[in-house]
Amino acid sequence: MPTIPPERVRQAESEPHLERARLAENEPHRHRQAAESFGSDAERYDRTRPRYPEAMVDRIVAAGPGPDVLDVGIGTGIEARQFQAAGCKVLGVEPDARMADFARRGGVEVEVATFEDWDPAGRNFDAVIAGQAWHWVDPVVGAAKAARVLRPGGRLAAFWNVGQPPPEATEAFAAVYDRVVPDSLVARGHRQAMSALDGYAVLFGKAADGMGRAGAFGDPEQWRFDWEQSYTTDEWLDQLPTQGGLSQVPPAKLAEVLAGIGAAVDAMGGRFTMRYTAVVVTAARTGPS
Repeated sequence: MPTIPPERVRQAESEPHLERARLAENEPHRHRQAAESFGSDAERYDRTRPRYPEAMVDRIVAAGPGPDVLDVGIGTGIEARQFQAAGCKVLGVEPDARMADFARRGGVEVEVATFEDWDPAGRNFDAVIAGQAWHWVDPVVGAAKAARVLRPGGRLAAFWNVGQPPPEATEAFAAVYDRVVPDSLVARGHRQAMSALDGYAVLFGKAADGMGRAGAFGDPEQWRFDWEQSYTTDEWLDQLPTQGGLSQVPPAKLAEVLAGIGAAVDAMGGRFTMRYTAVVVTAARTGPS
């Protein structure tokens, strides 16, 4: 049986806020209240969150046996609309009714439920996708349920956009987070001085492990698609409140973060280029349905 190292026990007792942050970072599906905060401003979320490379969408579509797609954690429908444009028929599952309502207004059919509790009612799909959302699903339970609703040869594809600011922006942003919200996940991530992809590695690993443990998929694969997007100061400040590390920060602290980040971007000429990598963790359904 796994045991908790004594130093972790002491930290949990003396610094419970840091222990909660560590758990939320490593097992986010157990801390879904963070995900539920996104629906408080669904319009901003949809307006500012980055889209996915067309090459990624095309590859997922081409790798499946047909056009029927189930989008887990559909949110406002960002990736669902991209898959619709690629010729797919998309059904969304979303636990936040506010996000679901927004997605419906964009022309996507959505059912409100967590994926674990959702009733497929005998329906089957050619692909189960999750954009920026699979870490809110229990990776083993979710993969097993995806296997039950996928047709043979169907594909489970969880994907994330991982952004890496230029070094001068990373350093300037870290100084703001460390000063204003030092105990937040976003500050901890910057202090660890790792690349953004390294920071997401645990999520990729858990997704692949869940697919493997489901016992109904071929070997998981990881696909990567690099792209860039330029942001002005105003554009970046518009997106920041939608990010998980800041979506639950008290309003006064958030205002202070935005002021500091805005000043940092202004000092870089009022614009910077974010390097994104869209990472897909995927496996094909094997065996009979």
